[in-house]
Amino acid sequence: MIIKSTRVHTGRVIRLDVDQVQFPDGSEGQLEMIRHPGAAAVVPMLDPPAAADPRVVLIRQFRHAADDFIWEVPAGTLAPGEAPEDCAARELSEEAGFQAGQLTYLTNIFTAPGFTDERIHLYLAHDLTPVETHRDRDEFITVFEFPWSEVGRMIRRREIRDAKSLSALMFVQSFLRP
Repeated sequence: MIIKSTRVHTGRVIRLDVDQVQFPDGSEGQLEMIRHPGAAAVVPMLDPPAAADPRVVLIRQFRHAADDFIWEVPAGTLAPGEAPEDCAARELSEEAGFQAGQLTYLTNIFTAPGFTDERIHLYLAHDLTPVETHRDRDEFITVFEFPWSEVGRMIRRREIRDAKSLSALMFVQSFLRP
């Protein structure tokens, strides 16, 4: 339970608070917390998930924190008042250049609950129609299409290291694939 929260920094995407908290055993302590508005991520499939080897769309995006280009599923931060499903559809269009005929909720994940309240809502998209991308100025993205079997090999080779992408892809593999 939060006893007192002090805002230390307000940025474009995150806020940093120092919270005085009461722990479950009644003791008190101080924790630094990154507050995040939440996000949505989407696995775009060009074929039904139950197909023998459906095609999936991944993006290769430069990430400053990784100091590299990494493989990801399209994702982005929720705008104020935006529903996660709307965010997933928007990011699919903006980053990958597709509109989903069907968007299915998978689950939500906490990215690093030891220091942030960020929650990412995961979706599956199929019945895709190409549309024009509208990327942000700081997004350097290339769109790729892979058979599902190759995505599995990329995971095993540790080429896909983004947590939200791994969670979403493995959810699809575990619960939606035959």
